[in-house]
Amino acid sequence: MFTGLISALGTIRAIRPIGQDRDMRLTIAAPWPDVAAIPVGASIACSGCCLTTVAVGADTFDVEVSAETLARTTLGRWREGTRVNLERSLRLGDELGGHLVSGHVDGVGEAVSVAPENGSHRWVFRVPVDLARFIAVKGSIAVDGVSLTVNEVGRDSFGVNIIPHTAEVTGFSVLRPGDAVNIEIDMLARYVARLAETRL
Repeated sequence: MFTGLISALGTIRAIRPIGQDRDMRLTIAAPWPDVAAIPVGASIACSGCCLTTVAVGADTFDVEVSAETLARTTLGRWREGTRVNLERSLRLGDELGGHLVSGHVDGVGEAVSVAPENGSHRWVFRVPVDLARFIAVKGSIAVDGVSLTVNEVGRDSFGVNIIPHTAEVTGFSVLRPGDAVNIEIDMLARYVARLAETRL
C-alpha cells in the first residue's frame, strides 16, 4: 500500500528485454540516500505502478515488468531518461498524508490541458468512460502515483489543481498536454459502486 505522496523523482537508467518474452527489466536511478539498503522483494510505486525490487545497487534498483503491465500502463512508453515518480511502500504507523493507493493502475489517461489558476495550475485529464464513473468532485485520485483531489468532473474527464510544491517534486514538472498518465481510482469508490451493482 502507498499514500500517493511522492518521495523522489527517479530516472530510467536502462531497459532490457527478459529472455525471449516481451517482459522487461528496468534499472531505475533513485536519489534516496539508502538505496543500497532496500531489500530485494520490496514494493516501490513507480509512477503509480507497484513493482517488486529484484536487485539493488549504490543508487539504483531493478524491477521486472510483465508484458501485461507494459501494455496496460504507461510503462511500455518509457525510455532511458524518462523521469519516474517514486514512493516506498507504507509501513504500519506511518502518517497517511494522501489517500490509500494500491499501486494497481486502473487505466491510462491523457493530459488534455493546463492553465494557471490563482497560485496553482489547473490540469485536465481525459480518461476511459468506464473509469470516469468512479471519479467524483472532492474525491481522491492518483495520477502517475500522485494523490490528488478532484475539482471538476466531465463525462470522460476530470480536473485537479497542482500547487507549485507538487509540481516541483513530482513528474508534473515535465508533464505536457498530450502525455499519457497512469490512473488509479479511489478504491473506496470502486467498492461502493460494486455494492450498488449487487443490490440491483
